[in-house]
Amino acid sequence: MITAGDIAKRVGGAVEGDGAVAVTGLAGIRDAGPGDLTFLANPRYASEVAGTKASAILVGETWTGPCPCTRIRVKNPDQAFATVASLLAPPPAQVEPGIHPTAVLSRDVVLGQDVRIGPYCVLAAGVKVGARTQLFAGCYLGERTSVGEDCRFYPHVTVRERIAIGSRVIIHNGAVIGSDGFGYVRLPDGWQKIPQVGIVEIGDDVEIGANVTVDRARFGKTVIARGAKIDNLVQVAHNVKIGENTAIAALAGISGSSTIGKDVQLAGQ
Repeated sequence: MITAGDIAKRVGGAVEGDGAVAVTGLAGIRDAGPGDLTFLANPRYASEVAGTKASAILVGETWTGPCPCTRIRVKNPDQAFATVASLLAPPPAQVEPGIHPTAVLSRDVVLGQDVRIGPYCVLAAGVKVGARTQLFAGCYLGERTSVGEDCRFYPHVTVRERIAIGSRVIIHNGAVIGSDGFGYVRLPDGWQKIPQVGIVEIGDDVEIGANVTVDRARFGKTVIARGAKIDNLVQVAHNVKIGENTAIAALAGISGSSTIGKDVQLAGQ
């Protein structure tokens, strides 16, 4: 059992009210019930606090208002809630240890220690996968692609040929990394395809959402730098460069050869 007092110690907060109250779950202000911890980070929800049924709430150090439950005052309620979530959330899904018998691996694939490969995965010639990386069912890694350590690729992720991916990268279901850029020359009788001979380079600690598409470069690299976070259903076109720790919300589209700097936030669409 974890109490409000225990949580306050973990997040460097101060308790107001019953520090011995038990916390067994997490929920938003409106949905929380007895045993839940909630939080107030956005002022637009301040009026909801008075009616919450949560047992405890994380609030800012200077927040004032009626509150029916134990308060834990912290510098950053959003960050503190994320820390507590990592303590109380169920562990993430795991691929069974080893290589599933239905997986197909080229003879020259190189695997690090404790790599886990799920059912019906395909690893083409020259693929390298770092230690403790997990590939869930149906993933495809194309020729000469390299993947770093401690990555998690969820079902049906496709990574095309010659792609370079760093360590601790998470890619969610259905994402496609390294599809051809949209390059054509208009001729009198139709379109002539321009070969897309570049690659995609993804830095460490990047997370890519479900059904994201990242096009390979026409020449050189499409780059997603360290720490970037990309939501579901985002299109990243050829030769785009996305800087470190940038966050891009769902349904955004990045046109070819665009450059986005560090610590940028892009809203949906």
